[in-house]
Amino acid sequence: MDYSTNARIRRVEAAQERWKHTRGRPFDPAEHEEALWAIITAVREARPFTERVLSIALNQHPRQPGEHFTKAQLVQAYRYFVEQGRLPFEREVLRRLQMKPVRTASGVTPVAVLTRPAPCPGRCIFCPTDVRMPKSYVSDEPGAMRALQYEFDPYRQVAGRLESLETIGHTVDKVELLILGGTWSAYPRDYQEWFIRRCLDALNGREATSLEEAQRWNEDAPHRNVGLVIETRPDWITPEEILRLRRLGVTKVQLGVQSLDDRILRLNRRGHTVEETRRAVRLLRLGGFKILLHWMPNLLGATPESDREDFARLWTDPALRPDELKIYPCMLLPDTDLYQEWQRGRYRPYEERELIDLLMTCKAMIPRYCRVNRLARDISAPNIVAGCRISNLRQVVQAAMAERGQRCQCIRCREVRGRLVTEGQLHLEVIRYQTDVTEERFISFVTEDDHLAGFLRLSLPRPDISPGEQPEELRGAAVIREVHVYGPALSIGAESEGEAQHRGLGTRLIEEAIRQARGIGFHRIAVIAAIGTRGYYRRLGFELGDLYMARSI
Repeated sequence: MDYSTNARIRRVEAAQERWKHTRGRPFDPAEHEEALWAIITAVREARPFTERVLSIALNQHPRQPGEHFTKAQLVQAYRYFVEQGRLPFEREVLRRLQMKPVRTASGVTPVAVLTRPAPCPGRCIFCPTDVRMPKSYVSDEPGAMRALQYEFDPYRQVAGRLESLETIGHTVDKVELLILGGTWSAYPRDYQEWFIRRCLDALNGREATSLEEAQRWNEDAPHRNVGLVIETRPDWITPEEILRLRRLGVTKVQLGVQSLDDRILRLNRRGHTVEETRRAVRLLRLGGFKILLHWMPNLLGATPESDREDFARLWTDPALRPDELKIYPCMLLPDTDLYQEWQRGRYRPYEERELIDLLMTCKAMIPRYCRVNRLARDISAPNIVAGCRISNLRQVVQAAMAERGQRCQCIRCREVRGRLVTEGQLHLEVIRYQTDVTEERFISFVTEDDHLAGFLRLSLPRPDISPGEQPEELRGAAVIREVHVYGPALSIGAESEGEAQHRGLGTRLIEEAIRQARGIGFHRIAVIAAIGTRGYYRRLGFELGDLYMARSI
């Protein structure tokens, strides 16, 4: 494999051309009515429906010899027939036709946007250094490729992604914005405000003159922002940064901690300490944020055994215990300092079996209150010099666990997703755990077969918190850090047909949180409300303060 910069650029450019060609092809369902009607009828009437049903129908009714209809075209055709009154709208049919229904199976639509390339304060030896991309990203990752195509313009990235998702049948009126691109906090402040304003402009469908105006408009916009996520480094989190992030509308912070061993951090030139990680998590928790940590096994100086011990610290150290986790096994990429260490014989990537065994052990440790969002970076195999190149690593690990009779208990592995639920199937479950500054309660509705229909994170701060560590607005209040109801994303105002969403579970979870907080002695409860959820919380008696919403209890 040629790992030279020119060879990688050629691969990226070829991939981008394929991407543009796919997006640019015009399609008119009226020109293929007979074939499309036959395919969609077969999909509607199948009992039960499987992918094989669709595959057979596509083979029997091709667009032209040697070319099948795409799923995006099938969705477009279904909407065409519905608009003509020839078919009723059925969400189940749309799901069967969707290209990737898992994208919105968690209840909201994630839209990732990348910031422009900029100098990074870190000097990590494992990070790629593609000058066309923000630090740590490679240009043929799917999200990075889209960002490059749109020249990192936030408005065009969001608008283009919404259009693509709608085309393949997804509901896009509840959007979680994921702002990626390395250390967000290191970008100029005026750029940060402009970037988020332009993202909101795309959701709102009109241009605001200020961030505050864009936020107000989004409260009842066609595409509401129900979560805003940034990624940064632990050493950039301060009490002042907490307030600034809230003013921007941020609700979740991804922290690149990578390791909980100061020796490993030094060897890999991370530039921060474990104590700075612990302090950052503490400040974020007291600020009401959802906390997502990045952890990397197989760094320089690590072994499978040391990684097992390192991962265990995430749960045994009360100052950590994250809400969500991304596990990124270190990948050996060209044009990195780690590559030089490997060439000198000082670094060894884990073999596939070693990595799978390690990840199985790690997955078995994860508590029920944590969600594992990713188990590997979305980096294509041609970029990886040595080590594991398995593209579906999560599925491989879960299959290996199943063979041993093990099951991951994390949130993602228990989500109800597209399953239909009834009230009688649900029971309330409360998990209590201590951190260094709060008691946390993970309140959830769970089905009889242990699938998660919805949950709430209730944070109960201790009275002896150091002055200045918690925003003044939250002093003395119980804090709702997250409310999430699972199942396929439904339109705002749509009625449930058995899906977990829109069954009143969110309201019931909030009522339960209020009851528990009141029982402990709290007289006020606050919530870190995303911009697009403010109306919902107002209906439940919450009032908007400076940075949070709150009500008396």
